[in-house]
Amino acid sequence: MNFDEIIERVIESEGGSKVTKDPLDPGGTTKYGISKRAYPGEHIEGLTREWAEELYYNDYWVPSRAHEVPNTIKEIYFDMVVNFGLSSAIKVLQRACNGKNSYKIDVDGRIGPATLKACKKLEPDRLRAYRVLKFAGIVNKKPSQEKYWYGWYRRALRV
Repeated sequence: MNFDEIIERVIESEGGSKVTKDPLDPGGTTKYGISKRAYPGEHIEGLTREWAEELYYNDYWVPSRAHEVPNTIKEIYFDMVVNFGLSSAIKVLQRACNGKNSYKIDVDGRIGPATLKACKKLEPDRLRAYRVLKFAGIVNKKPSQEKYWYGWYRRALRV
């Protein structure tokens, strides 16, 4: 899988071209999954799909090293990077790896050689399970986010 294949589904999961202004969404005004909070200098309502894809590629795909993880988990991992942010997504990946492997890696939120090696045999369903656990933690910590729980859960199982 490559970026062009994966970004289609990510943008669909993020609501596509619809502009949302949910007061409970910590990201604020959002379009294509690009939020005002993450990009305060962007005119979100006028954001083009092409520019959104460029932001995703340069600010999410490349730094996450998604192209280096196994194809079996690449889409799940990249979708988590979009959902949780880079460091948090990497920590979910690292925890899932530690749940699988007999050797342990540091859960430090950085994607380096140890994490890339540890995720080689990681099952997609195990990574999904740890993703759902992260979503549950968000809801437990901030009950106002429970309104998103079912959608997050479905997304975690779909991707």
